[in-house]
Amino acid sequence: MAAYTLAYSPCPNDTYIFGALTNGLLPDAPQVSAHLADIEELNTAAAQGRYELTKVSYGAIPFLMDRYRILPSGGALGRNCGPLLVARPAGSPQLFADFARKRIAIPGERTTAFMLLQLALGKRPKTVQMRFDRIVDAVAKGEVDAGLIIHESRFTYRDAGLISIADMGEWWETMTILPVPLGAILVRNDIGDDEAMLLNSAIRRSLAFARENEDAVMPYVREHAVEMSDEVMRSHIELYVNDLSDDLAREGRAAVHALFTRAHDAGILHRQVEPVFAS
Repeated sequence: MAAYTLAYSPCPNDTYIFGALTNGLLPDAPQVSAHLADIEELNTAAAQGRYELTKVSYGAIPFLMDRYRILPSGGALGRNCGPLLVARPAGSPQLFADFARKRIAIPGERTTAFMLLQLALGKRPKTVQMRFDRIVDAVAKGEVDAGLIIHESRFTYRDAGLISIADMGEWWETMTILPVPLGAILVRNDIGDDEAMLLNSAIRRSLAFARENEDAVMPYVREHAVEMSDEVMRSHIELYVNDLSDDLAREGRAAVHALFTRAHDAGILHRQVEPVFAS
């Protein structure tokens, strides 16, 4: 039987969750052929239906519901883990609303981070798109006025002399009392429901294996986090891997519905899109 194509990011939370499945450590699990790429590259590839299983931003999913369904497991949702807007320190207080008129580096047009920034500001700011791992340096060098940071940049931006202007996750949780939905695993629509649930079960087993056998999985995580300290790598996993990674549950699904509805009401989405779940 041919392997399923599975795409995800090289970030520690993804390699931790999928390491056992990708490396054949699970008895009787479906075979997968893994492709690792930056999240915005994955968002673009999903628009073309390139992979049968793929990690994407929740900000991109409204544009993908004609090709994919959301799997309940393997995603990134949580509390106190949202994107941050960061900038260089200034002599006077910097108000969040003022950044609607400034140039902001973003990690992608269809990232959840950018959707949250637009919701919080109430408008679309001026943006410069770049890879997430270039944003901190670009802000520090004055190439842009501010940067919208995700992933491990949350743990390192202070080292570059930057300050946090606003926490998009904190804003979201204050407005909705829900966890912030960041990324999901999608299954392509040519995969039947029974197959999709077998794959979802394999993802849950892969995460359970990682939690119980970290010595077997962490070398794979480290292989794809070569520029990251052990402390940052571990903090990344602790922040983004949680019970909602195991299953969205009612709370996670409510958060996804809320994000899509708010984005539509704010004019970010031109039509109301209902999230489609694989089960």
